[in-house]
Amino acid sequence: MISLSQIFWILFFLFIFGAAFFDLFWLGKRKKELSLKEAGFWVIVWVSLAIFFNILIYLFQGTQNALEFFTAYLLEESLSLDNLFIFLVIFFFFDLSLFSQQKVLKWGILGAFLMRAIFIFGGIWLLQTFHFLFYFFGAFLIYSGLKLLFQKEKRIDPQKNLFLRIIRKITRVTVTEDMRDSRFFVRKPAFAITPLFVTLILIESSDLVFAFDSVPAVLAITQNPFIAYTSNAFAILGLRSFYFVLANLLPRFIYLKSEIIILLTFIGFKMILNQFYHIPIIFSLAFILITITISILLSLIKAKKEA
Repeated sequence: MISLSQIFWILFFLFIFGAAFFDLFWLGKRKKELSLKEAGFWVIVWVSLAIFFNILIYLFQGTQNALEFFTAYLLEESLSLDNLFIFLVIFFFFDLSLFSQQKVLKWGILGAFLMRAIFIFGGIWLLQTFHFLFYFFGAFLIYSGLKLLFQKEKRIDPQKNLFLRIIRKITRVTVTEDMRDSRFFVRKPAFAITPLFVTLILIESSDLVFAFDSVPAVLAITQNPFIAYTSNAFAILGLRSFYFVLANLLPRFIYLKSEIIILLTFIGFKMILNQFYHIPIIFSLAFILITITISILLSLIKAKKEA
């Protein structure tokens, strides 16, 4: 007989694949740029679906799991803002058309679903097998926050990306400037990769680096595989719509860096302290909500003063 947990997994995968196909292969086919209003509408739709799923978790799995899902989802969405900023820089660097951006985002997001699954299930196995890693992951999150605090502002140069340099060094594949038909590969006359494929490599490698921070942060909230992965998947689901909203609003989000520093450091300390004293999930949720709210309000106030 199928358990309730298995039913939830089946329903989740049916829904998430259906929603991802709709967003990436139906909505994503359009060649017209999403307006801020349209992108905002779809952000509301994806967030509403995550909340609806959270209500189902509350009804069938209880308050604790529902709070863990919402906290992990909120944390992942907040941390992903910084990653989306890097996407913007990469697209600007290669001067990609809207159609090309959508194509790269589509395959990049599909790759993110797989990457998160590997990191989350692998991370949970490691934490359950080697308990001391809680301290390591916690210290790593604190280090990431402090590194971001003392890191000087620097120009991001996609050409210096480690993964891109490795590919260029170990392969003989030519990188062409041909961007026709928004293809990843062309024959000119020999086989060659296009700047579009290079962009996809940069996007995927950026998400890989981002996962080193975000996945331990989520695992500090919950080690329940279902809650950890579904909260991440719902956050990833709305990433394309979030990208077009942030493309318009991100310059006004002045305190994004400060917010991420505070959240990474807090979650790192929580992960370590939880080994000695259980910190209620409601406290973590309240702290994250307050931090996000204050950073948004301060950004709006400063932007209004500078206008």
